[in-house]
Amino acid sequence: MTVSHGRHGAAPAATERHPTAPVPDGRAGMAGYGGAGGYGSGSTDPYGGSGAGSGHGAGPAHGAAAAPVPPLAHAPAPVAEPAQGGPARWRPWRFRMSNDVWGTPAVAGNLLYVTSFEVHALDIATGRRQFKTRDVAWAMAVADGRIHASDGPTLYALNALDGSELWRLNTDGWVYSLKADRGVVVTGTRGGGVQAWDAASGERLWELSGAQADFETPESGPALHGGTVYVWAGRHLRAIDTLTGRDRWSQTVGDAASCGGVPVRLLPAPDGVVYVSAGTRVLAIEAAHGDLRWRFEAPAVFLSPPAYAPGPAVTGGGVYLADYLGTVYAIDAADGRDRWRIATEARQSADPVLVAAGSVHLGSGGALYTLDAVTGTPKWRFAAQGEVIGAPVVADGRVHFGSADHCLYTLDAGGGQLRWKLATGGEITGTPLVAGGVVYACSKDRCVYALDAQKGTGLSRQGASGQG
Repeated sequence: MTVSHGRHGAAPAATERHPTAPVPDGRAGMAGYGGAGGYGSGSTDPYGGSGAGSGHGAGPAHGAAAAPVPPLAHAPAPVAEPAQGGPARWRPWRFRMSNDVWGTPAVAGNLLYVTSFEVHALDIATGRRQFKTRDVAWAMAVADGRIHASDGPTLYALNALDGSELWRLNTDGWVYSLKADRGVVVTGTRGGGVQAWDAASGERLWELSGAQADFETPESGPALHGGTVYVWAGRHLRAIDTLTGRDRWSQTVGDAASCGGVPVRLLPAPDGVVYVSAGTRVLAIEAAHGDLRWRFEAPAVFLSPPAYAPGPAVTGGGVYLADYLGTVYAIDAADGRDRWRIATEARQSADPVLVAAGSVHLGSGGALYTLDAVTGTPKWRFAAQGEVIGAPVVADGRVHFGSADHCLYTLDAGGGQLRWKLATGGEITGTPLVAGGVVYACSKDRCVYALDAQKGTGLSRQGASGQG
């Protein structure tokens, strides 16, 4: 694992191609990798980037079953006893799978859940695997102490702490989409089926047919939010009560042809409006009754759902999204007025733009762009050496994103300066996850990585705040 630290502005970053040393499946590689760029007993200055490490990884991490643990409050627990009078240390780790890793990891309590054919539960402090499922999991959701997963024709639920099976059932079709919230699991099955299940028992609450079958992907499947299931069926978007299966409302959005041959994407926002991208159109629909508030028309289709920022437009509030040509739009949430638009690079991403702290961040082509949310003025652009993968994540003044150039990047969110980057042995998959001061990322080198989100290294952490 190679971590580089940036010291200058947001110039294009050279790709470092130092593939990580293999770590046997079932063992967590710790922060003592030998060789160039590794961490070891000789690497005493995390900022220096000397890579003079000569130490070795921690001992074998066997997959013992996890005991119930309290939720993570702030920083991960230290993995080793500190020297007398010295600070506790948390050290970065990686875990190598025997199969490909895909998607974005999930954190619940003190465990990180990753899909690599099976679901693997890793201890967030040490990287040791606590358990893995015995069945394939093409779709997964973690909620309310349960892992809900499907291998296609079978839907099952496991205890999230120890992996013990809670229930299992056969579905009437192949599950391509799975969501879980508020004690209900909603699945989309090939051929236009939608089902709702009681999350605790597996009892089927209701099902319907006739939903869209043109785009059977996890992103375009039924959406679940706040006790409502949103289903695109025919020319209509239907809002369905999660528990009863009864329609709350239906609004015309158009069929696949009228939507430009792309799926309908939506965002239920905290202002009580459902914002929908349907081809070249953006619709604002009242979540309570389904009334159309406004409609916006663009010259090119949208592949990703809208993003929403609360507050008035003068402070950066509004609706933001980018079309497939890379044009970014800022729309007034009150009336649908076009506030500004600006061109970036063509993007095929289905991930939304990210609005945080008055800035709009998005990956377009091989670069990350940051724009002023109020005016649209470009703030900075950072060029990677490959296509940006997934969506960027902002936390504590840092923006994290992955690239097809095998690197995970961390930049200063305000100025775009490179703070550090991790060179892996494959493309980064999905979107990075930041939790408890740690950034987690998966790579096509079959590894899961955990690094200090601020520094990228095994810095000493003092106290519960996670500060070095």
